[in-house]
Amino acid sequence: MRKQIPGSLRGAVLISSLLLSTGCARTATPPRSDSPNQPQLMSPMDLVALPSQPPDRRVAYGPDSSEYGELRVPAGGGPHPVAVLIHGGCFKAAYATMRDLSAMADALKNNGIATWNVEYRRLGQPGGGWPGTYLDVGKAVDHLRVIAGENNLDLSRVVIVGHSAGGHLAMWAAGRSRLPLESALHMADPLRVRGVVNLAGPMDLSANIPGYEGLCRDSVITSLMGGSPATVPDRYAHASVMKLLPLGVPQIVILGEHEDFVPLPLATSYIEAATRSGDRARLIVIPKVGHFEIASPRASTWEAVLSAIRSLLEGRITKEN
Repeated sequence: MRKQIPGSLRGAVLISSLLLSTGCARTATPPRSDSPNQPQLMSPMDLVALPSQPPDRRVAYGPDSSEYGELRVPAGGGPHPVAVLIHGGCFKAAYATMRDLSAMADALKNNGIATWNVEYRRLGQPGGGWPGTYLDVGKAVDHLRVIAGENNLDLSRVVIVGHSAGGHLAMWAAGRSRLPLESALHMADPLRVRGVVNLAGPMDLSANIPGYEGLCRDSVITSLMGGSPATVPDRYAHASVMKLLPLGVPQIVILGEHEDFVPLPLATSYIEAATRSGDRARLIVIPKVGHFEIASPRASTWEAVLSAIRSLLEGRITKEN
């Protein structure tokens, strides 16, 4: 089922009903709404409880205890395409770890895609927040150059995939070549990637701050930035990909129909702006799911997420299944 999008968004926004015949997520949590029509949705506890296998390697990309990644490499000689995975958790160390995306890392490995599931400093840790959180993500992506040879990784086929707050960081990492030299986030010669998949992460940190911080139950955006858009406008300009357009890489944003953290109008506005800037960008909205199903390889969303990743690795965006 495809909904029609009026005006300049037609052809830029794809809203599809992408349901698998099997694999619906099981949850132990009640619906986050009193509406009898809203399905039972996954919780963050359900996501972290998904089973996963140990990684093939754990590799440090910096001296801090949170500056490391888990590498999973498919069988065979390669060279293997790579998905960099960036977990969410409202930018807070207390809320989530890379464990959230370990099941996805396994599933991608089983589909012939190597995964580099990265940890990074977050709020509540020394060095977390501005600029450390962003610099860690950039260093982690660039560290693929160090580990590619011995692990048969194909650096010409790299995509970045992030969920929730990690979706924001994934978009930023893919577009950071647009940063001015004077930015505290500027890093020389960032690794070029084929594209980015944003699983319900904010694209403009200056939009919806009260709504996002309300759901996170903390002042996470203003703490991350070290102030409000009025007090540190340059920081918001250098972190928000809406301000960095065009990113110069293809982008796919995926939301659940019952998404809370990224309101659909903000996502469609971003896609419109990205397309107008010359970027190739698509939005996929998956029915009957919420914020956490889109990060689960056992949910009805997985076919769409895997297809999006493959389409970027293969240089096409985006083809309806």
